[in-house]
Order: sequence, then C-alpha cells, then structure tokens
Amino acid sequence: MDADRVAVVTAAGRGIGAACARRLADDGYVPVLLSKSGAAVDVADELGGVGFEGSVTDPDDLAALVEAAHDRYGRIDAVVNNTGHPATGDLLSLDDDAWHEGLDLVLLNTVRMARLVTPIMRAGDGGAFVNVSTFSAYEPSAEFPVSSVLRAGLGAFTKLYADRYAGEGIRMNAVLPGFVDSYEVDAATRDRIPMGRPARTAEIADTVAYLLSPAASYVTGQNVRVDGGLTDHV
Repeated sequence: MDADRVAVVTAAGRGIGAACARRLADDGYVPVLLSKSGAAVDVADELGGVGFEGSVTDPDDLAALVEAAHDRYGRIDAVVNNTGHPATGDLLSLDDDAWHEGLDLVLLNTVRMARLVTPIMRAGDGGAFVNVSTFSAYEPSAEFPVSSVLRAGLGAFTKLYADRYAGEGIRMNAVLPGFVDSYEVDAATRDRIPMGRPARTAEIADTVAYLLSPAASYVTGQNVRVDGGLTDHV
C-alpha cells in the first residue's frame, strides 16, 4: 500500500510523542509509531496508522519498525526521534551502566534510526528528521547530568548529519523543550520559567510539525529551544 507521506514517531504512546503523532496525522501523514509500553498501538489505531511495541534502545526493534513502515507504505518522509528520560543522580554517583543506558536511550537511538532511514529517503524524495532533546543540552543542569551531557552530543550529531545530507534533500533538526505538562511541574519550577507555566505537549508538537514541513525547507542543523524563556538564548 502506497501512502502520500509517512511519519515514524518513537516513544509515541503518550506525552510529546503522542502529541507529535496526532499533529502529523492532522497534517496528512500516515503515522507509524513505536512505544515500549505498547500504547503507541492504540494511538496509531486511533489515527489510521500502524503501531508497534518496542524500545528505542533495541536496534532490532528499530530495524523492525523501519522495515515494517517501508514494506507497508513504500516510503518514509519524516522521523521524530522521541525517547524517555535517562537516569538522574549526583554527577559522580552515577555508575557506568547508567551512562551506557543513557547513551542507548538518547543518542545511539538517533544514530541507528538515521542509518536505517537515510537510504530510504535518498532513494525517494528526501525527508526530514526532528530529534526531541532538552533545554539542558546547552545549559547543563545538575538535576539531569546524563541527559545534559548526552543530549549535547545529540546536538553535535544533528549538525554533522544535517551538513552531510543537506545536498541530498534530507534535513535534520532538534527541538529542545523546557518543562512540559506531560508530567508534574511543581510551583518552584514554574517560578523559574519566564512564561510562568510548562509547555503544553501540543506546543512542542507544533514546533516539530513546522520543522518537518515544507515551510521549514531551508532550516537544517538547528537546535530550537521551546522552553518559555527558561534558558539563555544568546
């Protein structure tokens, strides 16, 4: 079955991932979704796409996802690399396992997905990736040491990939959310945000959709902060 446009979204069972899936479906993409909990199957059924249970940390699950999308629809036009949160703790109290697990969760998942999908996009009409990162990638937070360090690496990969494949019509950008209403945000944290509230998941999804759209056809290699003014944008 051929489709006009196909979007792969990971960690799409809830939160930002599910919001991205819904927004992209509204924009006319057929969503192909993955989540560890399996909730992405229900979201995909609701949106007329297809969902799978699996983990972004498992190369075999990612390969099966991409193969299924390509076999079923004949193309992949957009990828949203969304994921969960790595371990937190005091900087030097985190053991090697926590760092290695974080590497799989927030960086290697994107590298592996790029390896899988880039040949499909090159053989087709090009495409675009958006990596969901975090505000702490460029203003490291002691609250989120693994995420801060490894998502800074994700920003570097985003730029390197964008430069390498721009001439072939394939773009890659990253979105850096601040605090989001998909989890509880306490009063002290809200007070740190100039806008006085966390982001709505739909607001993050709107930015992702823009970066995947033809309206952003000249935007690549960027790390776009969507944080309500939380970080220094200089």
